[in-house]
Amino acid sequence: MSRSSRLGPEYRADAWRRLDDGRFDVLVIGGGVTGAGTALDAVTRGLSTALVEARDFACGTSSRSSKLFHGGLRYLEQLNFGLVREALTERDLMLTTIAPHLVKPVSFLYPLRRRIVERPYVGAGLVLYDTMGGSHALPRHRHLTRTGARALCPALRPDTLVGAVRYWDATTDDARHTLTTIRTAAHHGAVVRNSTEVAELIREGGRVIGARLRDAETGRTATVYARVVINCTGVWTDDIQALTDSRGRFRVRASKGVHILVSRDRIASETGLILRTEKSVLFVIPWDDHWLIGTTDTDWNLDKAHPAASQGDIDYLLDRVNAVLAAPLSHDDVVGVYAGLRPLLAGESEDTSQLSREHAVARPQPGLISVAGGKYTTYRVMAADAVDAAAADLDERVPPSVTERVPLLGADGYHAAVNQAERIAAEHRLPAWRARLLLDRYGTLIDEVLAPGADDPTLLDSLPGADRYLKAEIRYGATHEAATHLGDVLTRRTRVCLDVAHRGTDSAKAAAELLAEPLGWDAERIDTEVRLYHARVAAERDAEQQTDDRTADTARLAARDTRAVRA
Repeated sequence: MSRSSRLGPEYRADAWRRLDDGRFDVLVIGGGVTGAGTALDAVTRGLSTALVEARDFACGTSSRSSKLFHGGLRYLEQLNFGLVREALTERDLMLTTIAPHLVKPVSFLYPLRRRIVERPYVGAGLVLYDTMGGSHALPRHRHLTRTGARALCPALRPDTLVGAVRYWDATTDDARHTLTTIRTAAHHGAVVRNSTEVAELIREGGRVIGARLRDAETGRTATVYARVVINCTGVWTDDIQALTDSRGRFRVRASKGVHILVSRDRIASETGLILRTEKSVLFVIPWDDHWLIGTTDTDWNLDKAHPAASQGDIDYLLDRVNAVLAAPLSHDDVVGVYAGLRPLLAGESEDTSQLSREHAVARPQPGLISVAGGKYTTYRVMAADAVDAAAADLDERVPPSVTERVPLLGADGYHAAVNQAERIAAEHRLPAWRARLLLDRYGTLIDEVLAPGADDPTLLDSLPGADRYLKAEIRYGATHEAATHLGDVLTRRTRVCLDVAHRGTDSAKAAAELLAEPLGWDAERIDTEVRLYHARVAAERDAEQQTDDRTADTARLAARDTRAVRA
């Protein structure tokens, strides 16, 4: 099977040919982090593997998470030690081996409010938290007085704490991590393709043997055969299961999580915060030039493709964080908002915050495996379990998972490249800070990103309206990272939609013009992509002015994907 991590238009055309009447050991449905991890796990075990995604890679939950690799302190309080240990092990693997270029240490301050009971209680939990993962990838927690805590975080009101504990976890750009996992699977031989819907599951003798596909860009159809199909579609798990006309072994419930972004200068702190709420916890996470504040946890029964943040969600987050801030935040301080859906296993509780974050794998019928639940941090474990379950349909011994030893693209040699950032910057006539930013997005693929600048130096200029990004990165999204629409690049290949107050509208025209050549767009298509992107942002802003989920969802309808635009 041919190998390529350059997922441009030529690759997409070739992938369609290979899928049409193709035969694989494993077909993965879903291009979020679980599907990406499953494709990588399967192909690195020596199984011929294909992955299809109906919209864009990471366009759902996997670009709208809290952007953390963490054990989950609140699960210790629930006595779920197994989940915490598993997640901490995965966090440390990401930091040290699998994705050190994409996953970074981050510290959090846990304010203490009661003098006698709380410090030993929290301290004992953090002793477990520091040791359960089995490695020393991060510093151990440290107890602080109120004076010491406010020295690190002057933004805290003195009357809201008697002391604090500082501990460490890790953060990531979830969309870039998911995309890099998919590209790594392709590098090892998997066939991957976005904008490719599963219209029907093919069955023979009570067994699932493949799927009928539809290209969302052109309407073309194809048939692909597989010895086993693995359903990794998150909140759409039940929809795929329904294609078999049979009942699945579990149901998935969608829980909406909303995050807001405020400028870094609005909260004076050298560390993130974790705050207890009446139901769960609230994170204040350093995110480049912003603070990322979240999340909510409410049931969502409306359009799963476009979860909407309402004014009520934003009010909730502002109220909870303002309870501890000396200088409260207002709606005017919010520069970005996003909403995502967690795929939780449905249970007896009516409260989504009480549903399990553990995952489940089932074989509802021969040839079909479904995996759901879990959390972003444990995607690799979920993937390994799903491929293990698929072995029953492969009629042969399947080697054990090896992904704990498979670095993602850009990880190999990353630490050495960081030490050589000034040399790399000089070679491309860039400032050293710019090279470091690029290394933390692309790792050792940085030269591949910047190479076109040798022939066209203007590609090394900043993108208008978003100076944290180069024009070369926009072009790279189309030539190497499977982007087919303007929104793919501004919302997932880069995070322009989150990083600037205009959410990408001031950059849209320049970005579309950069995409035109590699994607074969004419002037009319450029204008259409820009118009649709502006409409999406306007619809999001409109939704954020609505009082509740139903009115916000109605307002968000104009923000549907541009995948209805025919090439």
